[in-house]
Amino acid sequence: MTLAINAINFEPTKQLEDFIDKKMNRFGRHLNADDRVEIRMSVVKPQTNLNKEVKVRINSLFAEKTADTFEEGIDACLNALESQLERRKNA
Repeated sequence: MTLAINAINFEPTKQLEDFIDKKMNRFGRHLNADDRVEIRMSVVKPQTNLNKEVKVRINSLFAEKTADTFEEGIDACLNALESQLERRKNA
């Protein structure tokens, strides 16, 4: 699995990067070695609730969520992608 993290207009903290690594290590059991994962994070409207936007693309699968924190957004995207992978596997 190849992982690319893009933070738009901000520098991700070490804590956020560690969180992503931890989540992707667990999620990796669903992926092949040649799969490419791209995570894009941005702040859509500063000073409001639900202002963190996360987009995750795994090959042809895609999930986009908006949440209070990037961690919540990443969790929500990975849950959605896990469902998509299960449906694809059972199809």
